[in-house]
Amino acid sequence: MAGLAQNVLEKLHITSPAGVPAKEPTAEEYQTLCQKYEKAGQEQVFAFYDKLNTEEKATLFQQLSGIDPDYINTITNKALNPPKTEAEAGAPKLEPLPTSATSSVYDTNTDDLQKWYDQGLEFVAENQVGVVLMAGGQGTRLGSSAPKGCYDIGLPSKKSLFQLQAERIWKVQQLAQKKHGKAEVVVPWYVMTSGPTRGPTQAFFEENNYFGLKKENVIIFEQGVLPCISNDGKILLESKSKVAVAPDGNGGLYQALIVSGVVEDMKKRGVKHIHAYCVDNCLVKVADPGFIGFAASKNVKIATKVVRKRDAKESVGLIMQKNGKPDVVEYSEIDAETAEAKDSSNSELLKFRAANIVNHYYSFEFLDSIPQWSKDLPHHVARKKIPYVDTEKGETIKPEKPNGIKLEQFVFDCFPLLKMDHFACMEVKREDEFSPLKNARGTGEDDPDTSKKDIMDQGKKWVQAAGGVVTGEKDEDGVEVSPLISYGGEGLGFLKTRTIKAPAVIEKEE
Repeated sequence: MAGLAQNVLEKLHITSPAGVPAKEPTAEEYQTLCQKYEKAGQEQVFAFYDKLNTEEKATLFQQLSGIDPDYINTITNKALNPPKTEAEAGAPKLEPLPTSATSSVYDTNTDDLQKWYDQGLEFVAENQVGVVLMAGGQGTRLGSSAPKGCYDIGLPSKKSLFQLQAERIWKVQQLAQKKHGKAEVVVPWYVMTSGPTRGPTQAFFEENNYFGLKKENVIIFEQGVLPCISNDGKILLESKSKVAVAPDGNGGLYQALIVSGVVEDMKKRGVKHIHAYCVDNCLVKVADPGFIGFAASKNVKIATKVVRKRDAKESVGLIMQKNGKPDVVEYSEIDAETAEAKDSSNSELLKFRAANIVNHYYSFEFLDSIPQWSKDLPHHVARKKIPYVDTEKGETIKPEKPNGIKLEQFVFDCFPLLKMDHFACMEVKREDEFSPLKNARGTGEDDPDTSKKDIMDQGKKWVQAAGGVVTGEKDEDGVEVSPLISYGGEGLGFLKTRTIKAPAVIEKEE
C-alpha cells in the first residue's frame, strides 16, 4: 500500500516536505529531469533555472520532480478533447432514479425512519462510522482570508462552522454511548484542506482544543494540486522558481484519501460507513445515523442526500440516471423542456428535482477500491485568469481575460462507475439540512445572514415542538440550540412550558 500511495503521489500530487535543507541538484540530476520535460514539450519550466540561487533551484527541482509532464499532457488533452462514448454522441438518455433506489422524508413512514436511525446509531456505537469533511475553501468571497470553516456566521454564540460540526460529532457520540451503554464511542473526523488552508486549519483546531474532541481522532490532511496550463497547453510558471498550481477539485478527495493514509487509518479503526460533506453547510447533520442506516439497509457503495429543487430555473446539479447510470447532470446541460417537465405521478412536482448538495455516504469497501478506478475519472477544464511569468521576457503578467486552464475533478465523477443497484438517494428537507455559505453578507442568498437565520429558525421550531414558547420583538427572531444540547431536536423536554425570549441561545439545560 505504501508503494502504491507513493506512486500515486508522484503521478498526481506535487509534494514539498517541510524542513528539508536546500540542496542544489547535481548536473546529472538536472539533465535527466530536463530531458524528461523536453521530450514532453514542456521545457519552458526551466527558462530561468541558470539565474536562480541554490535554494530556488532546489525548490523548483523538487516541485518539477513531483510532476509527470507526460501525464499532465495526457489529462490536459483528454479534458480539452473528451472522448465521446456511443451513447453520448447523441443526446444522453435522462431519467429519474428508480424508486427502488430512493426514499424521501416527505413520504417515508416514521417506522422506517426510526429503524434507519437506530441502525445508524448502533454503527456509531460500534465505532464503525467515520466522517470526511471537504474543507479546502478559503472565505475569500466572504471577505475573509481564513479557511471557510473558521468563519463566524453571526450566531449569538459566535461559533464557527468548524465548531458547530465538531459539536454535532461530539453529540452523536454521546447519544450512541448512552443508548448502547458504551464506555467510549469514537467517530473519527478526517478534515481535508487545501495547501493554503492546511496550516491555518491546524492552528485553529489547536487553539480551540479540537472543540472537545480528542486530538488523535481529528485527522487533518491535504488535497493534491495540479499545474495550471496555458491556452496552448504549456505548464505555467507562477514565479521564476515556482510552477503555478491549483487544487485538483473536490474530486481530488479520492486520491488524497489514499495518499494521506486516511483509508489505511479507517481500516485500522474498523470504520465501515463513511459520511462525507462540504464545510459550508451550517445545517449539515454530521455522521447522520438516519442516513447511514438508510444507506446500509440498501447495501450500497454510495448514497447521496438531495433536497427538492426550488423551481425549474434553480441553478443546481441534479442526481439522476444518465444513460442508465447514476450521475449528476449540471443545470447548464439540461434544456428548458427537461427542466420544466413534471412528475407523471404528481403534477405539482418536477420530474427532475433531486438537487445535489454534496452530502454523501460511502461504504469502506468502495473507498478501499479507489486505486482500482481513480485513473478512469475525467478531469474538467476551468478557464481562468492565471498570473504567470512570461518565459521570453521574464516579466510577471496579470492577465485581464482567461489565459489558461485549471484542471479539476468532481467528487461525483465516480458515480457512473457504479451499477444502479449500488447507488441510493435520500431526499431530505432543505430547511432541516441544507444552508450553504457561498456569498458575502448582504447578498440575500446563501450568505452569512441566511445561514444564521436558518439555524435560528430551526432552533425556534425545535423549542416549540418540545412545548416551549418563543417570544420576541420581531417574528423572525429565533433561537440557537447548541449541538451539545440537541443533535436533531431531541432532548429538549426540559423546555416544556418555558418561555424563551428570542433571540436566544440555549447552551445548557438550565
